Amino acid sequence: MTRALPVLPAELACPLPWEEPARPLLAARQLGLRLGGGELCRAFDLEVHAGQCVAILGRNGAGKSSLLHALAGLHGAGQGGGAPGVRGEVWFGARPCADWTPLRAARFRGLLPQRQLARFAASVLETVLVGRHPHLGRWGWESARDVAIARAALACMGLQGFEGRDLRALSGGEQQRVALAALLAQTPRLFLLDEPLNHLDLHHQVAVLELLRSLAADGRGVVMVLHDPGLAARYADKVVLLNGEGGVAVGESGAVLTAGRLSHAFGHPLKRVEVDGRAIFLPQ
Repeated sequence: MTRALPVLPAELACPLPWEEPARPLLAARQLGLRLGGGELCRAFDLEVHAGQCVAILGRNGAGKSSLLHALAGLHGAGQGGGAPGVRGEVWFGARPCADWTPLRAARFRGLLPQRQLARFAASVLETVLVGRHPHLGRWGWESARDVAIARAALACMGLQGFEGRDLRALSGGEQQRVALAALLAQTPRLFLLDEPLNHLDLHHQVAVLELLRSLAADGRGVVMVLHDPGLAARYADKVVLLNGEGGVAVGESGAVLTAGRLSHAFGHPLKRVEVDGRAIFLPQ
């Protein structure tokens, strides 16, 4: 039986439909990445439209995080400091991301990094309110509406009653859910998430993925780094599969997620099995 997607609270709902429905929220055009003289991924094209979820898969070190940051517009060609060289273009809507001001970009796309560091004393509510900063004026303070949005985001993550707790006292899974709540509070049109299931138990993994599908159904775009091809098959419309040798497969999830292609990408033989009409992939 198909489960209904969770209903987003009014505070987190997309206020307006995407004004250019025929145009993707995110477009990568002949995007390629190099790092340390090696090729992370050869040039490929990708479009993410409102209503779509895209999963990025690949073995450790294949370049998934670097690719996600490039799609966020955070890596430019020829950057030093260990950042990968980027070829090609990334567009947000009708304009290259390089033409967007940092503030406008922060309102349009939100990025969840792979690691959450709780180094300083801060309450859970204060941490989630950081997601509202792109919407404040230069000297602005959080309004009652900003606090309501932050509380609604915490409720989506099952963290009601955590508002006053010290972030450093939380478990790894709880800190991950706080980080997800901060991203929800940012209310971007495009969500870019690097391993959003880190530290989460099975219940919360499924809850987060179903929430991300709800965001897509509400008119957002979602790009997420995952490790489980079975979850990608269930929740993603498209897949970007990095094989760790520079090769990239991009397309509809059913076409990309084959046992042979995944076995090569992950360096271990996998077998595809169907359970109740859903594909799962088991190591042989």
